[in-house]
Formats: sequence, structure tokens, C-alpha cells
Amino acid sequence: MADSPTSSPLADFSAAMTGGQTFTLSGRPARHTVLYFYPKDNTPGCTTESLAFRDLHEQFRAAGAEVYGISRDSLRSHEGFKAKLELPFELISDPDEAVCQAFGVMKMKKMYGKEVRGVERSTFVIDADGRLVKEWRGVKVPGHVDEVLEFVVRR
Repeated sequence: MADSPTSSPLADFSAAMTGGQTFTLSGRPARHTVLYFYPKDNTPGCTTESLAFRDLHEQFRAAGAEVYGISRDSLRSHEGFKAKLELPFELISDPDEAVCQAFGVMKMKKMYGKEVRGVERSTFVIDADGRLVKEWRGVKVPGHVDEVLEFVVRR
């Protein structure tokens, strides 16, 4: 998607997240909300991506952006993953895939030669008015978080 300040607002949604909280899109006060969708807690690529968001978290905050990770894992799994990696941001649990479906990130993928249905690694930046202003789909982890940070700093 091109940078498009005229895009229409996303439909509001709520979902459970770590820390006993509920994420509600319309309740985000940040200038930008960064939602990164990842396939599974405690897997190599997802760990690497989450660590990169962790390590640049203060720079995202300084740029007026709040970061949230989201996958189909349970809150219990998320709490363990968050604690293990010392993530300074919350993780959203989407076991029924409602949010994944809304963002179109469920895809058929090849894993060990078999087709499986899973989350396509994707990142979305939403502005304070609830408008989608940037998306990355089919993300490759190396360098991705730096690119997202560069985008929110420029806006």
C-alpha cells in the first residue's frame, strides 16, 4: 500500500492482550500504532523480530509510536514469551483469528514441504485517526524493524 493519508479509517476492534488489558483500536492515544503480526511465539524468526522491536522500543516511543505484537497464541503463551524476551510492549492474542482475518494475514504457506495455513508476517502502521497509513506484507525479518522505525520517524 502506498502512503495514503486519505485512506478511510479501519473498523474498530478489541482483543485481549498481555498485562490483563484489552487492546481497542479507537482507544490508542499514540500518533502511530504499529501492529506486527507474527506466526508463533518462541520460534526463531518471531523471536528475532520481537527482539528487534524491543531493542528499538524507546526510539519508537520517541517518534510517538506504540508497538504491539499479535499472533494466534494464547495469552498464557504470550505472557511467557513477553517475560522471556523482556518485551516492553504488550502482545495481543487472536486465537479465533478475527483480527488476523480483518487484516488479511492468514495465508497458505509451505512448511517442511507441506501446505499449512498460518499468519503471514506483516506489519501495519495506523495513525491517531485510525487510518492505515502503511503496510508491509510477507516480511523478511532482517532490517524490517529499522524500516518501520524510519517510516514513523519521517511521518
